[in-house]
Amino acid sequence: MGLLQLTYASRPFGFDGGLLAGILIDARRCNARDGITGALICRDDLYLQLLEGPEAQVQAAYARIRRDDRHIEVRQLTTIATTEDSRLFGAWAMRDDPADSWVWTREEVHNGAAEQATEAEVLAIFQRLAANAA
Repeated sequence: MGLLQLTYASRPFGFDGGLLAGILIDARRCNARDGITGALICRDDLYLQLLEGPEAQVQAAYARIRRDDRHIEVRQLTTIATTEDSRLFGAWAMRDDPADSWVWTREEVHNGAAEQATEAEVLAIFQRLAANAA
């Protein structure tokens, strides 16, 4: 069974600190159980997440996210077969970052920046976050 790296974007429903804490607690618990690592970039107008791990578990996690009413307009951005050695967040069950100033502006998000981004652009965002996580 191979490893998969999947990214998606969504909009938060009713974003606040308590909601985000709940999402992170759930994600870290489930991801540790399922061998998934990753990162969640979160603002009140955007969730941008990378999941990496065993293909079946990553697909199951993404299916749970799609059903989660804390997310609106969930859109898969990239899916890449990967290896254990190429995990970006191997030490993180779920790294989080508020990305207030370095991802897209609110206007860019509103105008579809996530959907229009290339695979390389999306992955570059997470590579930058991974480099700063060390």
